[in-house]
Amino acid sequence: MATAKTGDTVRVHYTGSLTDGTVFDSSREREPLSFQVGAGQVIAGFNDAVEGMEVGDKVDVTIESKDAYGDYREDFVINVNPSDIPDEIDPEVGMDLQLHQQDGGAIPVKITAVSDDAVTLDANHPLAGKDLKFEIELVGIEE
Repeated sequence: MATAKTGDTVRVHYTGSLTDGTVFDSSREREPLSFQVGAGQVIAGFNDAVEGMEVGDKVDVTIESKDAYGDYREDFVINVNPSDIPDEIDPEVGMDLQLHQQDGGAIPVKITAVSDDAVTLDANHPLAGKDLKFEIELVGIEE
């Protein structure tokens, strides 16, 4: 039977949860996730768990934050003056925005606090600093 290896395009079903059991994502109610093993298309720990699996295999893995979305970084949290927010945006906690860089790129941020003096923007991934648990089933390897 074929074994998933670097360069293979694989299809997996998965359920991702936090260590407290809170599910943050699952492919079970939709099409399987398709990605190329070793191409950096998924987090490192997820890729490593799939490599070496055979079609039909199921595995439960816990991925430490360093092999998932990295550690939570305080230097990714900034305060800006409310006047720096475009007039058409009424900043609210939980709102997702994008900071535009000089090179044309964009950085997704979430508003985590709003006061008269500052709007706090957090550029950390929502799962940064969290260990993640995945139930993974390899459902196919594309020929």
